[in-house]
Amino acid sequence: MRQWVPPHRSTGALAAGLVGALGQPGFRRTLLEQVQALVPAASCSVYRIGPRPALLLSDSLGVPDTTQACWQAYLSGPFRHDRSLRAGPHGAEPAGTRVCHVTAGEVPPEHRARVYEPHGVVERVSVVEPDPDAPGGLFAVNFYRHAHQRPYTDAQLDDFAGFAPAVLAATRKHLALAAFAAAPAASAGPRERLAQRCPALTARELDVCERLVRGLTQEGIARDLGLSVPTVKTYRNRAFARLGIHFRNQLAALLVGGGVA
Repeated sequence: MRQWVPPHRSTGALAAGLVGALGQPGFRRTLLEQVQALVPAASCSVYRIGPRPALLLSDSLGVPDTTQACWQAYLSGPFRHDRSLRAGPHGAEPAGTRVCHVTAGEVPPEHRARVYEPHGVVERVSVVEPDPDAPGGLFAVNFYRHAHQRPYTDAQLDDFAGFAPAVLAATRKHLALAAFAAAPAASAGPRERLAQRCPALTARELDVCERLVRGLTQEGIARDLGLSVPTVKTYRNRAFARLGIHFRNQLAALLVGGGVA
């Protein structure tokens, strides 16, 4: 298995294609199609592993879609001992964003026998980062080569590494937008619902939370409200403390389901 830190370079039209699909039902297919220009992947998955494993989205292209079956096979046992996406040779804690390349021969026999071989998967390239919503967990976007496809070349893997930060950012943004869109229809907007849930929130705290839900960064919120970034962080921290949460995704969860999973 090989791992490396992705370089930061322009991703051009590929990134533009992903941006156009954000929040749309066809994002998963667009993600897989865009990556075809870099590595020949027949299927993809986005999941978190660790304390709360979850398959967040998946798709296949040109082959029967067995991604759900692969996930269930993974949960049947291999996930307990899977260290293929960890940062170190002994399953050390992850350190930042990384690209991981793994062949079927490098995964443990049980993992290979249950997940890879029955579904024709022979190679995987992933972009991985620590999961901010689950300490000790990982968030991964994975692309799988199937047996009928040519092996990934070093040049293709290098190209993918250049695109990996855009893949990660776009996928996270899409999931946040999809969660917000799935919120039950209500006459009250996110600001009103937050105020109803926690009347102690101040106007500025609601200003910041409303913009976090809309997907703005802290820097973008600072520009929008005419505040400094440290001041925005202070309002964010105070609001999250009042709401009993720690992460942006939990804020969206409050609006979607009325609680934090």
